[in-house]
Amino acid sequence: MIAWWSWLLTAVGVTGLYFAGRKRALGWAIGLGAQVLWVAYALSTQQYGFLVSAVAYAWVYAKNFRAWRSEKGVHDAAAHG
Repeated sequence: MIAWWSWLLTAVGVTGLYFAGRKRALGWAIGLGAQVLWVAYALSTQQYGFLVSAVAYAWVYAKNFRAWRSEKGVHDAAAHG
C-alpha cells in the first residue's frame, strides 16, 4: 500500500478533531467523511477489521454531533430567551 494513505488518513482525522474541538460542525462532518476513506483503505488492503472500526467511529461521530447540536440549541435558546 502506498504510504500516502497513512498521511491522508492522519491529516483528515486530525483536521476533523481540530474543528470539532473548536465547536464547529465542520469537524463532525470531516470526521464522518473520514470514515469513507477508512472503508476504502480497508477494502483496498483487505484489512476488514477497519470496516468495523469505520462503522463504530461513524456512529460515535453522529451521536456526539447530535448531542452537541442539542446542547448548542439549549444554549442558544437561553441566550436569546
